[in-house]
Amino acid sequence: MTTKVKIELEKLGQKVLNDIDKKENPNIDIPIRALSNVIFDKKSGQLTLGNKTAKRYFFNVAHAKKFMQTMMVASFCKSLLDEEIHASIRDMYYNLKRTLADSNENTFDEQSESDPIIVDLEVAIDVLREQLHLTTDRKGIVAGNVVIEDRGDKIDWSKLGSGGWSIPSTVDEIGFKTVDAEFVLVVEKNAGFERLHEDKFWQKRNCILIGTGGQPSRGTRLLIQRLNNEHKLPVYVFADADAYGVYIYSVIKSGSISLAHVSDRIATPSAKFIGLTISDIYDYDLKKATIKAKDVDIKRAKELLEYEWFKKNPRWQRELNLMIEKGIKAEIEALSHRGLKFMSEEYLPDKLKKQDFLD
Repeated sequence: MTTKVKIELEKLGQKVLNDIDKKENPNIDIPIRALSNVIFDKKSGQLTLGNKTAKRYFFNVAHAKKFMQTMMVASFCKSLLDEEIHASIRDMYYNLKRTLADSNENTFDEQSESDPIIVDLEVAIDVLREQLHLTTDRKGIVAGNVVIEDRGDKIDWSKLGSGGWSIPSTVDEIGFKTVDAEFVLVVEKNAGFERLHEDKFWQKRNCILIGTGGQPSRGTRLLIQRLNNEHKLPVYVFADADAYGVYIYSVIKSGSISLAHVSDRIATPSAKFIGLTISDIYDYDLKKATIKAKDVDIKRAKELLEYEWFKKNPRWQRELNLMIEKGIKAEIEALSHRGLKFMSEEYLPDKLKKQDFLD
């Protein structure tokens, strides 16, 4: 894969050189990442980018700085691949930040300038940021009967104490040695992960337990997809009964607008929602553990009702409408209202036995 990425970077550089040789204005084609160019592919069940592109020219006052920044980032990534090392996106920002000679102009003023350029490069040459050897902070934890190889070290996810394995952004580089599990349970909250991990839920139910700590990182989403694709493990998402929890499920399943260009490489269309739902609040006697929904929650729920993959699903329409009509929400921790082990010993086993999932 490294060789392929190098080739794509070299092609980009060669294209600019060819433009110069032909005395043409050097330019780069960048697929447009706006909502107007995002499409929901019904066949794959994923968000994807359309075919609209924009040219970034060197000899254009509005484009020149971004053109320079794009070439600097591409060159930096080529160096990382050549040296077979990785760098954080923060490292890259500081490495490339400087004042241009005989001017007061900086290459980058803030990291908020360099981060979008990385995404531009991703879409321009159709690779993942991680394949460019750029990394981000670790986010997400996992436990289960799995042994992996990561940069020459064997790591057993079942023998990491209370902490679990911290998921890196470079999940594409790990190798699975053994995987003994029947399904993957993705938990939105770290507190929910900790509760289930301490109760050894993954051991008792022979599953892989993944905590996302809120919105899942790209590395976590790639790990979920790999376990689903390569090991044919069903994926069940366990999130809060609110619009944000439903959106997290949506991102894992179908991708997001901001990352539509990599949905095919990090989304899991077969993922199912195991709970928590508004219906569960009544079915499991959790009415006293609910929270009043804010206006922003109701507004977001109404937006979700119009999502293509929720719009034609009667059960999702019912749950989202219930959220709006009742004006309530509930966190997965609300299950503790019925006892600290209710989540692991009654609620989840009951949902799994009934196969009570939303798709």
